[in-house]
Amino acid sequence: MKIKEKIVDHIAVLTLSGKMMGGPETTALHDHIKGLIQDGIKKVVIDLGEVKWMNSSGMGVLMACMTTLSNEGGKLVLARVSEKVNSLLIITQLIKVFETYETVDRAVAALKE
Repeated sequence: MKIKEKIVDHIAVLTLSGKMMGGPETTALHDHIKGLIQDGIKKVVIDLGEVKWMNSSGMGVLMACMTTLSNEGGKLVLARVSEKVNSLLIITQLIKVFETYETVDRAVAALKE
């Protein structure tokens, strides 16, 4: 899994690509979020448009990232969620926990409000 970062108006847009299957890669995502918080950035969009598959470990790290940001008064939203990942969110009932947006632009706009 690869992470690309872009900052838009104090909102971090993290574009993930590949598979989120746990292990060191997903830990890297959580560490990346912690680094953003230390830099004063507490609003994050995770763009899942290029994530091919995610297992429970991948879901777990998204939850951990969201919790870490929430505890710091921040917010995490998801953008461009693929059908496979969306069905996983529905099955696990996490669709009720995460805010999801069709595009990155919409997600960024929602965090500006």
